[in-house]
Amino acid sequence: MFQGQMMAGRLTATFHDYYADLVRYLTRRTGDAGRASDIAQETYVRIASSEADMSAVENDRAYLYRVAGNLAVDSLRREYRQSTWLSGEEPGDDLVDPAPSPEQVAIGRDDLRRLDAVLDGLPPKARLALLLFRVDGLSHAEIAARLGVSSSMVAKYIGQALRHCRDAMWQDQ
Repeated sequence: MFQGQMMAGRLTATFHDYYADLVRYLTRRTGDAGRASDIAQETYVRIASSEADMSAVENDRAYLYRVAGNLAVDSLRREYRQSTWLSGEEPGDDLVDPAPSPEQVAIGRDDLRRLDAVLDGLPPKARLALLLFRVDGLSHAEIAARLGVSSSMVAKYIGQALRHCRDAMWQDQ
């Protein structure tokens, strides 16, 4: 008998010694005693027929539980895939694509065109004050320095622009 067969024999003996504990462990992992028994038998087949070099195994019990745990995870994944396929739904139907739909893109472009036309209807300083404030993020003092007006005048320009945009956008709807 060569080394791999002796090790496999040692592992099958460990399997028999810990069978009841292994089934309890697998039952906790899977939530189903019947499935746990099936996985335990699959574990036995796997270790009994293993042709790998088993001399690296230092702890037979830990190796046995690792093989069984991996098989339990594979079983649960396989069941999930099968239940998804058998439910008649495509996997991932519940996932939402964060990208806007073509309809939303078209509506957004129309709104943007309308807003651009509304902004064109503003007096130049009010338009510039609004864009510097909302788009560029400048403060009232920075906008006042650029336009050569007071901060209170900037506030008035922005208020005028916002009212104009609100009224124009509501009229179109």
